Amino acid sequence: MSGFDNLNSGFYQTSYSIDEQSPQPYDYGGSGGPYSKQYAGYDYSQQGRFVPPDMMQAQQTYTGQIYQPTQVYPAATPQPYYGDSFEEEPPLLEELGINFDHIWQKTLTVLHPLRVADGSIMNETDLAGPVVFCLAFGATLLLAGKIQFGYVYGISAIGCLGMFCLLNLMSMTGVSFGCVASVLGYCLLPMILLSSFAVVFSLQGMVGILLTATIIGWCSFSASKIFISALAMDGQQLLVAYPCALLYGVFALISVF
Repeated sequence: MSGFDNLNSGFYQTSYSIDEQSPQPYDYGGSGGPYSKQYAGYDYSQQGRFVPPDMMQAQQTYTGQIYQPTQVYPAATPQPYYGDSFEEEPPLLEELGINFDHIWQKTLTVLHPLRVADGSIMNETDLAGPVVFCLAFGATLLLAGKIQFGYVYGISAIGCLGMFCLLNLMSMTGVSFGCVASVLGYCLLPMILLSSFAVVFSLQGMVGILLTATIIGWCSFSASKIFISALAMDGQQLLVAYPCALLYGVFALISVF
């Protein structure tokens, strides 16, 4: 030991002793030690049953029955107005806008000049009747030896355009081109009677002149009556009847000559 003492004689002398260091056991139970504060309340017996915090919330109880899942009702889809079957489909004429009842009512209004016109029906853009009447007028002219289909359709288009501009300037509500063409076409019906008479006898005599003047007045009066009732133009029937008489006078000239 004397050699060891001589070897350490040059080092710093301290009171540190190896004998004073004794192993101290770690206390994990919370009585003391370096881990007693941080893990004092942790139960190491539950290490194998760790459950995340989001799974520890209260679960909803199942109220259904076994093999009988909860019914889910899908959103209701809008049903069409007509059914899917062929019998429930609308008629073809109704889809095309052809109403024979309205055509008959307009025809009776033209044939009876003193009859009160229904403005709701007369304001429709029905062109089925006018097309038929134009074809009938051209056919009667053809029977008299006059091929005038081009003049009939040309004068009709120009006359409808002129009346359309005039009525929009005179009325407060305005009118569509289809309505003007429909009314003028329906009121062409008396002119078909005049062209039918021209097939049998000549209209260039006094009787023919009187008959032609009567037919022109009939057509113009019926057309002006319908325009007045449809557009609520009270007190302006004579103003509307004058341009209508000029238009139907051209058709009368075709029939006579």
